[in-house]
Amino acid sequence: MTAGQYRRALAELVAEVSDGAIGAEEALAGERSLSALGLTSVARVRLVDAIEDTFGVEVGLGGDWSSLESVDALAALVSRAAEPGDRTAADA
Repeated sequence: MTAGQYRRALAELVAEVSDGAIGAEEALAGERSLSALGLTSVARVRLVDAIEDTFGVEVGLGGDWSSLESVDALAALVSRAAEPGDRTAADA
C-alpha cells in the first residue's frame, strides 16, 4: 500500500469513527489536529480498534496518544507496523 493509500484509508476511518463529525477531506487537510477537529476520546479508542481490524496490526501506544493527532502521523505509524516481520506499532 502506498503512503497516499494509507492516508486516504485512515482519513475515511476517522470520518467513520467520528460518525461524520470530521470529514475525510477535513482530516486529510491536516490544517488542525484531529483533537482540534473534534475527535473525542471514545472516537480515538474506536479508531485504534478500526486500524487494528482494517490493517491487521496491533497499535500499542503505551499511553502516548500523540500518534493519533494527524492522518500523516497515523499513516507513518501504520506503515511501520505493516512492514514485513513487524505487526506491532508499539512505541512508534
